[in-house]
Amino acid sequence: MGSMPVRVAVLDDWQGLAREAADWAALECRAEVVFFSAPFASEDDAASQLAGFDVLMVMRERTAFPASLIARLPRLKLFAMTGRRGATLDLAEFARRGITICYADGADSGEATAELALGLIIAAARSLPAGDAAIRAGGFQAGVPAGFQLAGKTLGIIGLGRLGARLARYAVALDMKILAWSQNLTDEAAAAAGAIRVGKYELLAAADVVSLHLVLSARTRGIIGAAELAAMKPGALLVNTARGPLVDEAALVAALSTGRIRAALDVYDSEPLPQGHPLRACPHVVLSPHLGYGTMETFRAFYRQGIENVLAFLDGVPVRRLDPIA
Repeated sequence: MGSMPVRVAVLDDWQGLAREAADWAALECRAEVVFFSAPFASEDDAASQLAGFDVLMVMRERTAFPASLIARLPRLKLFAMTGRRGATLDLAEFARRGITICYADGADSGEATAELALGLIIAAARSLPAGDAAIRAGGFQAGVPAGFQLAGKTLGIIGLGRLGARLARYAVALDMKILAWSQNLTDEAAAAAGAIRVGKYELLAAADVVSLHLVLSARTRGIIGAAELAAMKPGALLVNTARGPLVDEAALVAALSTGRIRAALDVYDSEPLPQGHPLRACPHVVLSPHLGYGTMETFRAFYRQGIENVLAFLDGVPVRRLDPIA
């Protein structure tokens, strides 16, 4: 790594959990480790603060790394990320510049995100945020909507993969009817998860709760737009714990403002959600700050593997390498 001391930046520690989630001693014996707990204000800010680092340890795509930023990081030799993909990361550009990419799979097998989706469904269905706010303000039940029970209702799952199928199992235990749709879903795969495969608009028209579990890609971006929101039954609940850009955010704000539908969101087009964003003041929506996969179990596994990746790279034998242009 040359004569200068190795410098490692641990980014995206927005909850301030990285230090307690792992034992950093072995790495700190060999490198200067700096933790960044706040998001960067801009690409210029990121370039200024990160130009002096040899290694970046990042939490998925919380910080965007387009080619324009990568070009401004002259010392960077290792990009150590969690997961194997990121919509805001130009992984091919890292590879073209000879920067090694390593990934950490951690313990992110989907349970945490599916559990949060269920939690958001229950919180929105039973008006739990409004109830909490009423009690903290000195009141009790006055002004808190009664909500609705989930037993006997219909859950529509868009994206019946690993996470969607897990949520389907939870819904079976709640005595819900389950409909499912995605572009490549088969009747057999739906039946194996306890669901019935239907068309997208049939699902939207019938479901009391619609939950999104798709990977963000060119063909899924904006897959829920104004037409899809208009097709949802009045009073239905849209839940998104996948990726914000799956939904046309402006169309969603407009639909929520009329009160025709409700939503429970863990993900957004821009994260952290900007100050003054209309969703912050929007009625009929429960908001959580992208907590989906972020349990202590997951963080411990991510950071443990991340430290292993950096140490192996410093030893000249990188592990868990990712080559996006192979």
